Amino acid sequence: MGLNIAVCIKSVPDPAYYDKISIDPKTKTITRKGIPAIISPGDKHALEAALQLKDQYGGTVTVIGMAPPEAKRELFEALAMGADEAVLLSDRAFAGADTLATSYTLAQGLKRNGDFDLVLTGTESADGATSQVPAQLAECLGIPHLWNVKEFALTEQRKIQAKVKLEAATGEYLITLPALLAVSREVNKPRYTTAFGIVKAKGKKLTVIDNRELQADAKKIGQQGSPTWPGDIFIASLSRKGQALTGTPEEIAANLIEKIRAAGITPVVAKEA
Repeated sequence: MGLNIAVCIKSVPDPAYYDKISIDPKTKTITRKGIPAIISPGDKHALEAALQLKDQYGGTVTVIGMAPPEAKRELFEALAMGADEAVLLSDRAFAGADTLATSYTLAQGLKRNGDFDLVLTGTESADGATSQVPAQLAECLGIPHLWNVKEFALTEQRKIQAKVKLEAATGEYLITLPALLAVSREVNKPRYTTAFGIVKAKGKKLTVIDNRELQADAKKIGQQGSPTWPGDIFIASLSRKGQALTGTPEEIAANLIEKIRAAGITPVVAKEA
């Protein structure tokens, strides 16, 4: 009953360095130089869910990501956690992609690498946090999908029984494979990478694929394939204009209240007990 499982992994800037991240005003993309990258935390839960299914039922786990060549480090970490194979889609032509172009490119990579019974993702990435890729990816693949899955199990009929977090309730679904599940962080606790896992990862296959090999439609990838574009980017001024108020404490208080009212704010003056 082994499953052929794919897990989508995104390499994101380490949130611990978010105060040092900048955006290029011309390309409108994140400047990654000097910023360490990690596996998007939500994607680690998706990988853990895949590994648990493999431990229980057998099968294979393939991780796939779209990123610059440096993201091989994050895919290697996924191999060290227990994935069997990794695929990195990396080409300058993929750069600047919005969620739709990203989803299309990932779908082409998944189709190229076999028929998967189950595709797992996190609910959202740590950088963009749009939550759009899981549904868009599933639509590109033409398979059913669920988002914000907090618990799921495989039935003997190779269907997935899943509980989904809704706004004020829990939804229960039965979904037929092949399917895509975007799992929430409460679905599990990701395992640690071990020294033995790192040693084993060195013997596993990590394939880098550019668009010459992928042969994705050039009109659907990167910036050219992105229907959404950011507007002008600028750094907001954080400077403040100060004004000194002079006089007695009573005069200063009265002057301050007058200025607050002039700004359209009605101050609440405490009454004496």
